[in-house]
Amino acid sequence: MMTLGNAKTSVQAYVSEPAGTPKGGLVVVHEVWGLVGHTRDVADRFAAEGYLAVAPDLLSGAGGTADLSGELQVAAFDPEQRSTAQPRLRKHMAPIRSPEYAKHAVAALHACFDHLEGVPGLAGRVAATGFCLGGTYTFSLAVAEPRLRAAVPFYGHAEFKDSELRAISCPVLAFYGEQDTALMEELPGLKSQVRKAGVDFEAVVYPGAGHAFFNDTNKYTYNADAAADSWTRTLAFLERSLAA
Repeated sequence: MMTLGNAKTSVQAYVSEPAGTPKGGLVVVHEVWGLVGHTRDVADRFAAEGYLAVAPDLLSGAGGTADLSGELQVAAFDPEQRSTAQPRLRKHMAPIRSPEYAKHAVAALHACFDHLEGVPGLAGRVAATGFCLGGTYTFSLAVAEPRLRAAVPFYGHAEFKDSELRAISCPVLAFYGEQDTALMEELPGLKSQVRKAGVDFEAVVYPGAGHAFFNDTNKYTYNADAAADSWTRTLAFLERSLAA
């Protein structure tokens, strides 16, 4: 773990380094549960592929908890426990639904991005990816940071005005599960918006998969085929986008 940023905006982040010279830098943004072991493992997987990966903790500095991957996550997806878990889940979600949190999260992501941009050899070769909440904020960073070279949001929301989407200057590869109803309802409108905005946008939808299909620690949502294919596509996309 490292502290990145400055006195005004600082964030704790897990940093995973490749064995050799990095192919590029990558901001890895966690799910709504926080900077859990799964997210750190994903950062390590990217490092093993040659990327310098930075995974910030976007929850503990905003009234949340850094790791809620335990029984609350299980209860939220277990059909037998879901109803009783709802009050606790709403309490967990409340702090991260405010405009103040959004400002905090984007500033923290900028701190991580700037750190990677400052690493010798990485300027102009920094991308971002994220899952669930992290997918949403991957879109947000793409809107807010014109230097970002690529964005790979997994099942994230993108609720932006047309003028905001026009600020995206990097290619976007977005992944969705066909059974993720809310995002599937939003996707046609988003496709229309990004087309009008001139964004290089590709959406991949996996039949039979739902929300959080990439999370192999969640037995209720993990879809091995979708996870494997999206991983392969992500690596190829980053290779193309971050080529020096």
